[in-house]
Amino acid sequence: MEDTLIAITILDRKGHSHTHKAPIDMGLNLMELLKMAELPILGECGGMAMCATCQVYVLSSHPLPKASEEELAMLDQAFFVNDNSRLACQIHLSKDLNGLLVQMAPENAC
Repeated sequence: MEDTLIAITILDRKGHSHTHKAPIDMGLNLMELLKMAELPILGECGGMAMCATCQVYVLSSHPLPKASEEELAMLDQAFFVNDNSRLACQIHLSKDLNGLLVQMAPENAC
């Protein structure tokens, strides 16, 4: 079971660090992990890249898949977007993301 878990650290909006073990064998994305961890992430569209209410800043240098056109379009409409902004719903949990560090964007980022 341990080889199906990765550690992900999230900095919440108050700067507090939360490290969670995340399963990689369930097809989850980062937004779903944030919700399971009861962190205040909205994810209003349910993970369809149709809103920006799950925006995060990727602080570690993990290789992520290139953002889709849909994700880029949503980020283009969001507030507080940085070069390292991504939609958490578009970051699918995998073994390569062990040790990932992200920070939640401000609540009114969309």
